[in-house]
Amino acid sequence: MSRAFITSAPFVLPESPVESDLVAKYFRGLGDPTRVRILELLQEHGELSVGGLVERLGESQPKVSNHLACLRWCGFVAARRQPPSVFYSVPDERVLDLLELSRALLADNAEHVAACRRIDGHGR
Repeated sequence: MSRAFITSAPFVLPESPVESDLVAKYFRGLGDPTRVRILELLQEHGELSVGGLVERLGESQPKVSNHLACLRWCGFVAARRQPPSVFYSVPDERVLDLLELSRALLADNAEHVAACRRIDGHGR
């Protein structure tokens, strides 16, 4: 395999990943409202096909599939093939616990989070 191929791949493992960098990157996996909504729908329904998610989200199939790929790669969701469909679920209850904890923390800080311009990239 040529070095150019390795560096141009969509997934590249850093030589020496720093744990704090990995934790921050892990949370960025949840940094998109569509991905959070996917997890909420899976929490509500237990398991949904891509088509079911597309219908409920009102987004295009390619967009939903891209978000699912991100969630799957980071371990937030698991896929089960039942041809012709693929069904998604949350394989680890701790992911749902993390969402619940986030909601509880947000309840005390919602106004500040909504007003923060640094997190959404406007105040850099």
